[in-house]
Amino acid sequence: MRAAAQRARQRVAVIIPAKDESRRIAATVRSARAIPFVDLVLVVDDGSEDNTQHVAREAGAVVVRHSHNRGKAAAMETGAAVVAMRDAPDRAPRILLFIDGDLGETAVNTAPLVPPVVEGHADLSIALLPPQPGAGGRGIVVGAARRAIASMTGWTPTQPLSGMRCLTREAFEAATPLARGWGVETGMTIDLLRQGFRVVEVPCELRHRPSGTDLKGQMHRAAQYRDVQLAVNARRVRSAASSVKHAVTPTKTPPTHR
Repeated sequence: MRAAAQRARQRVAVIIPAKDESRRIAATVRSARAIPFVDLVLVVDDGSEDNTQHVAREAGAVVVRHSHNRGKAAAMETGAAVVAMRDAPDRAPRILLFIDGDLGETAVNTAPLVPPVVEGHADLSIALLPPQPGAGGRGIVVGAARRAIASMTGWTPTQPLSGMRCLTREAFEAATPLARGWGVETGMTIDLLRQGFRVVEVPCELRHRPSGTDLKGQMHRAAQYRDVQLAVNARRVRSAASSVKHAVTPTKTPPTHR
């Protein structure tokens, strides 16, 4: 009974890192507000040059703004910090649901990510998206991230770069500091799995703006590949350093009594 009552009182904060999303952010915010358990929708305007912050606020979101673009990881950390400040001391910390600003009306379809975390079956749930019309990638970056996660954790994700993620406050804090740039999802997954947190993937009917085959799309994927490799290599170095440290740490010899 106590567990059921606690689940009934559990609240979820939707955090939306956004840059220059004035055309879609209102629909995304309104749709996100309809997700069960959600009582706070927070948009982190990461240095937009359009009126994203004003459109989001008019749609019902709480808005915080970076004066200049600091990247997705910084926006996620800012969002989580603001939610923590708004959490009531006498209630459980809000569960954090990160979604992209370009989901539009499909944002409500991230709702299936919430129950596994609310019910305690997982610490992190990741959205599995259907094929996106117009996507121009060949799976090179996804494959690299997938292989790296599998080699370092033993778990093989289907969509390692999916940015729609629901997780507990404890899991988020265990994953910080987040990997920079486009490596944030890969780094988070590796860090949490290696610390024993439970991760699941959940199908969600989502639509967002995919990168195409033009020069802009190719440059985006090149930046993704660079950031994923940086995140993975940083964790490999950290793991190797930890192994060396444990290997060379001398065991204490008990004192000899005469």
